[in-house]
Amino acid sequence: MASYNPYQQNAYQQVPPPPQQPQYGHNGPPNQYGGTPQPGYGPPQQDHGYFPQPGQAGVHNDGSMAGLTGQMGGMGLGGDAAAPYRPNKKKNRHAYHNLDQPTAPPQAFGTPPPGQYSHINADTSQQYGSDHPYAGQQVTHAMNQFPAPASAPFSPGLQAPTQGFRQPSQPSPATGGPGVSQGKVDPEQIPSIPRLRDSASQYYLDHVYPTMEQHLPPPAAVPFVAHDQGNSSSKFARLTLNNIPSTQEALTTTALPLGIVLQPLAQLQEGEQAVPVLDFGDVGPPRCRRCRTYINPFMTFRSGGNKLVCNMCTFPNDVPPEYFAPTDPSGVRVDRVQRPELTTGTVEFMVPKEYWAKEPVGLHWLFLIDVGQEAINRGFLQAFCEGVLLALYGDHQHEDEADSKQTNGDIPEVPRRIPLGSKVAFVAFDRSMYFFNCNAKLDQAQMLVMPDLDEPFVPLGSEGLFVDPYESKSIIVDLLQRLPSLFSRIKAPEPALLPALKATQEALALTGGKIICSLSALPTSGPGRLFLRDKNDLHGIETERKLFQTEHAEWRTMASKMVASGIGVDFFLAAASGGYMDIATIGHVSAVSGGETFFYPVFTAPRDVQRLTKEVERTVTRETGYQALMKMRCSNGLQVSSYHGNFLQHNFGADLELGSVDADKALGVMFSYDGRLDSKLDAHFQCALLYTTTSGERRVRCTNTVASVSESMTEVMRFLDQDAIVSMIAKEAATRMTERTLKDIRNALTEKTIDILAGHRKTGSGSHPPGQLVLPENLKEFSMYTLGLLKSRAFKAGHEPSDRRTHTMRFLKSASPLELSLFLYPRIVALHTLPDSSCFADPETGHLIVPPCLRASFGRIEEGGAYLVDDGQICLLWLHEHVSPNLLEDLFGAGNNSLADLDHNLSSLPVLETHLNAQARNLIAYWSSVRGSKALTLQLARQGLDGAEYEFARLLVEDRNNEAQSYVDWLVHLHRGIQLELSGQRKKEEGEGVGAGLEGAMAGLSNLIGR
Repeated sequence: MASYNPYQQNAYQQVPPPPQQPQYGHNGPPNQYGGTPQPGYGPPQQDHGYFPQPGQAGVHNDGSMAGLTGQMGGMGLGGDAAAPYRPNKKKNRHAYHNLDQPTAPPQAFGTPPPGQYSHINADTSQQYGSDHPYAGQQVTHAMNQFPAPASAPFSPGLQAPTQGFRQPSQPSPATGGPGVSQGKVDPEQIPSIPRLRDSASQYYLDHVYPTMEQHLPPPAAVPFVAHDQGNSSSKFARLTLNNIPSTQEALTTTALPLGIVLQPLAQLQEGEQAVPVLDFGDVGPPRCRRCRTYINPFMTFRSGGNKLVCNMCTFPNDVPPEYFAPTDPSGVRVDRVQRPELTTGTVEFMVPKEYWAKEPVGLHWLFLIDVGQEAINRGFLQAFCEGVLLALYGDHQHEDEADSKQTNGDIPEVPRRIPLGSKVAFVAFDRSMYFFNCNAKLDQAQMLVMPDLDEPFVPLGSEGLFVDPYESKSIIVDLLQRLPSLFSRIKAPEPALLPALKATQEALALTGGKIICSLSALPTSGPGRLFLRDKNDLHGIETERKLFQTEHAEWRTMASKMVASGIGVDFFLAAASGGYMDIATIGHVSAVSGGETFFYPVFTAPRDVQRLTKEVERTVTRETGYQALMKMRCSNGLQVSSYHGNFLQHNFGADLELGSVDADKALGVMFSYDGRLDSKLDAHFQCALLYTTTSGERRVRCTNTVASVSESMTEVMRFLDQDAIVSMIAKEAATRMTERTLKDIRNALTEKTIDILAGHRKTGSGSHPPGQLVLPENLKEFSMYTLGLLKSRAFKAGHEPSDRRTHTMRFLKSASPLELSLFLYPRIVALHTLPDSSCFADPETGHLIVPPCLRASFGRIEEGGAYLVDDGQICLLWLHEHVSPNLLEDLFGAGNNSLADLDHNLSSLPVLETHLNAQARNLIAYWSSVRGSKALTLQLARQGLDGAEYEFARLLVEDRNNEAQSYVDWLVHLHRGIQLELSGQRKKEEGEGVGAGLEGAMAGLSNLIGR
């Protein structure tokens, strides 16, 4: 096949798709991702690059540490040596440490086939082979004590990885090497997030993540299949430390946060075992009488099965007669493998009426639609209505029901997108409120007008307002299609939002539910009217933090009422011409109620229509619960010190209250010590979420997590979860935005990063000279993530609209580790250099061959290039001004041979029978499956033409931008702080920027370790 040279304008040849890909689609299994590893992680080396790469002669793309350690020679920096292997000689203390038990069929609870066992003291390096990422790594106590038999590594494909993931680094030789030039640092050799993600993605193509055997979870941005062995999957819970120090003093020396990031309703990948749902009848699930912990795999049975010993408080409980089963000589219940609550880390229990606050019913959805002037003029109203139709009916919304109805009057068969029992209602508002009766017996919807804004009520009553969306499909489709034209003659400019929220809260007060609200202008009418608070006179001063929170008592009261009624609120806000929306006040209702705010700073139709419709669809179709309460329990010796997220807590120690909770929401819990932990015992954590499902069932979802306890700081540092640490720091920093100045928060983040890296030097790498920058093996990319956090719109220096800061702040508080990882460091792929086989299914394994990502630096951008950039919130297609016309025609179709010919409102690629077009569409489809709640739609960023080019530059987080220094300069600054800390000369920053003193420190950091 002909190859494409981006430097020859007419060299791009249309490459026909392979014969096995006639539809240019992804024919592989949808749950299997990744591809053949490509050599190197930078752009292909070209002879005539428009942007020359510095130090090109010393660049080594083999992925090893050899080039780096050679570069470190004589400069005083080296890698963190792998800790020596110490066989575990301690007694196995888990209740079910005897694995030689008959296993249940895999179809029942997802357990492995009979005959496949792993011994508790086995050397996993021999079991998995030398290419395993944890080969030669010591097994922690908790890893030795998994309660369920673990299968041999499951291989979803036939292709074996070429190299292991997270190989322990080796001591660096003290000899010189290439790549060192006049004391400069080669950017190729500093830690690389794309390299970490790509190697992990390739590894987990062919390996399952066993939650007990392998106690260090995969990176958050990597898709994987988890095998629940009693310890919950990291998709539901991620501990910052999987090996916990025994004392508070030991933890303080590391400066690491001890916490857990929870995402209780996280979406599972296809191929994973569904969360078991168990019903114990009217008696409810067994619980500890003292601490109320739910039954879990780490509880033990004594006295022949008559006593149940709690793993949290060690209290011996009497086993209820209906739950009794004898134990074998080793103390294991004979029916253990038939009971998911004793073998699975994440389970759900049906609960009796004593757990009900009100009669559970199917989730009631209320769509509160802005029909004001801005919504109509900008096409926002029509786009929102299209999104609701897509969410409720998918591709069946345009079917002619009259032709499909049976002669006997039966309802036509339409695939349900929301469960049976769920109902919907529609209310519109501007200066008045409009309630719609969509009863299936009517010919068309009836509208009732409510002009009273001071004391609004529901004229139809809650029973008459809500209908089954499939029984009333024709009426609902007709209403939403006519709604834009119906109000096009009114065009009230000032919406009254708070009275509309009061009325909808009353409509849902008896049942609870979910409100989906659209808004396109600042609500300046009626009670609770808002005004322009951000006048650019508070930026950069101490009182700026007032703009990040609401001071309106009525809005605070409304948020509390929503939670008390079991109602969550999601907002879709479209700012008029980028104007002020007071997200701090409006979004307070969604934040407290457990909802989400979708913000479109400059909504433009038709460019943003597809994004809006997809996000409305995602909001309705994702797993959602309401009327939720959450409780966190932990072992003796630990206690909850703080929560970070979007929820309501009346006083510390009380349960967290959430009007709604969904699959994309996460929160963080911090722990402190109230005693000394016994290193002979494990530490246990249980999150219990009591909620009502969309189908109307009251359940408790229990997430159980275990960690080892150690007195060795070396062991503690070996089992750090980088993504969980970054998430906890980000959530805590976002919480402080309403209490401290942004400058103080930036300085605190800088000092925290230095403290953690210096703590590692003090506790785990004392053999290295003080002049070396030694990064912990599992925190090598931590510095880049913190730099990305400092460059985010929430914390960056300089001017930033308060709406953008507040929206980012609340996003950080509720973001999952996956969303946060992409947000802090985007993924970038060069389309113009894609190999012919990339982005198609591998003919042997069926896996999608995903190309390696580039580092987020302008130094990787080539003349004539085309790049896809995705940070989990937006996806940009950046096109160089000298891009090949042939490339443009292959991507966008005939006639599009220059940047000016492209439609600036483009939001998706056309479907063309060209090789490059199929590759790009497959890559976008893959990326859309590995992200959070935000829809993946394209936005063009043509060099010199589109304003989105500035957004593209902002996403290149390794460069000097966003009022912060580059990645290399940032490491220089951190190294200087670590050196001062080790020498006892460090003073905490109190007002100076994070970039101070870089020039004086440059000489001390000519040698960085990392990957």
